[in-house]
Amino acid sequence: MGKSLNKIENSSEITFLDCTLRDGGYYNAWDFDHALIQDYIAAVGAIGVDIVELGLRTRQKKGFKGACAYTTDDFIRTLEVPGDIEFGIMINASEILVNGKYCEKILKELFPEDTETSKVSLVRVACHTYELLEAIHACKWLKSKGFRVGFNLMQVGECSSEELISLAKIASRYPLDVLYFADSLGNMSPDKVLKVIELLRTHWQGACGIHAHDNMGLALSNTLYSINKGITWVDSTVTGMGRGAGNVKTELLAIEIAQLRRIKCNMTPLMTLISSKFEAMKEEYRWGTNAFYYLSGKNSIHPSYVQEMMSDSRYNEEDLLAVIDHLCVEGGNQFSRSRLGKARNFYSEEPKGNWHPVDLMKDKEVMLLGSGSGVSKHKIAIEAYIKKMKPIVIALNAQSIIDEDLIDVRIACHPVRLLADCEILAKLTQPLITPASMLPGDVLEAMSSINLLDYGMSVQNEQHMYKDTYCVLPNSLVTSYALAVASSGKAKRVLLAGFDGYSSDDPRRIENDAIFNKHHSINSAAPLLAVTPTLYHLDSTSIYALQH
Repeated sequence: MGKSLNKIENSSEITFLDCTLRDGGYYNAWDFDHALIQDYIAAVGAIGVDIVELGLRTRQKKGFKGACAYTTDDFIRTLEVPGDIEFGIMINASEILVNGKYCEKILKELFPEDTETSKVSLVRVACHTYELLEAIHACKWLKSKGFRVGFNLMQVGECSSEELISLAKIASRYPLDVLYFADSLGNMSPDKVLKVIELLRTHWQGACGIHAHDNMGLALSNTLYSINKGITWVDSTVTGMGRGAGNVKTELLAIEIAQLRRIKCNMTPLMTLISSKFEAMKEEYRWGTNAFYYLSGKNSIHPSYVQEMMSDSRYNEEDLLAVIDHLCVEGGNQFSRSRLGKARNFYSEEPKGNWHPVDLMKDKEVMLLGSGSGVSKHKIAIEAYIKKMKPIVIALNAQSIIDEDLIDVRIACHPVRLLADCEILAKLTQPLITPASMLPGDVLEAMSSINLLDYGMSVQNEQHMYKDTYCVLPNSLVTSYALAVASSGKAKRVLLAGFDGYSSDDPRRIENDAIFNKHHSINSAAPLLAVTPTLYHLDSTSIYALQH
């Protein structure tokens, strides 16, 4: 067996590493102001941080990324460095592997200088467990250039005991300075942390570190627990700024480490910086744990799914829950944007349906009631038009501004939204158009008292077809579905009320404009006319003009 797991008695053994500029960069594309970086280095130095990980070093050139994505030696030389702080950078193992094999040539490109001229003293390699066998060859070359070397094993919480023992054996054959394990999914319990430490210690005798994420609010407690079990390297970020839910908060860990070291630390510069800079960034980018991150951690779902959705206004709370629910079944411990799209649009089976919209709408005018303020603002005029002209009135979801007696049917297609609204819908008198035969059993059970009109839907990339009893669409948005129903029903025209739109830079604006554009390109599509103010590229008139 390896090293015993004893509480650290000599606090000087602890290495305190802050990786705000690296892990936090997943939120702002590593684009930190130079002045902020300078103030941050001074502030974390004052609280006892030993190593500042300044960022990544990458060869990737697609899209804009700030200086901390590349962290070149020239950039580092522009910074003033306190004498008692070391600098580190991180590389991704995937970048030094070509077809799964270690490539020293790439490493030489990434590190043109050795420690004689470079201010970097530590290089950490972020490594999936399946990459370690090849990527660890980088250790010898980096050591030959004078760097201290660490390997961060990602997603170890998903590894079996046999896999962890094998990883420890591999690491033991190389001159690593520290072997980290990362709780990448933020779901490790203290018992799991202890198990990982024990298994790594079966063969790895050197320094061990923990990089904890905070999906379930356990990052700090797991880090302190690890210190008690002999872990000597610990990571944190200012305000927890980091991928997904973020990391251990530097300002909290600093207090604990100062107590272990029996010293006082000057918190004033850091707390001032947090107040003046980091709180505003947190408000903008919204890192930190919440119920969505907690659910993702509990179900071993990569936190980037939640981070991506929370930063995209097209995803509302129902979307987030629906995607998480989908990934619980399909698996989501590895992040994939294509999988995210599929999870959002989960109607992937062959479409089924048995209701013919033509029976209700053929050659009739249809009015769709959206959720925008245009409905409430122009309620009286809309209701007057309905009473006079008798269009088929379809309300999206549980919209209830217009007099219930004037609404013919409702329409909804998002299972989570349906489940959330089922109590409201059950109290309403109208039938509900929905892909009933394709809905999960729990949703159907919750809506057992509602008269369901089953118009099927399948979501397929770049597909757009309106059929008699079903449609094929590129998304599961209720607007797309409603237009398909009206067109399948051979409506004379569709009046849109409450489709206010969004600002030009809002993703929802782009997405909905694309929906309308695609609709117009289909031969069988019903003509559209907005009757309340809209920002969408639609033919429009005034509900008041239609009164004459």
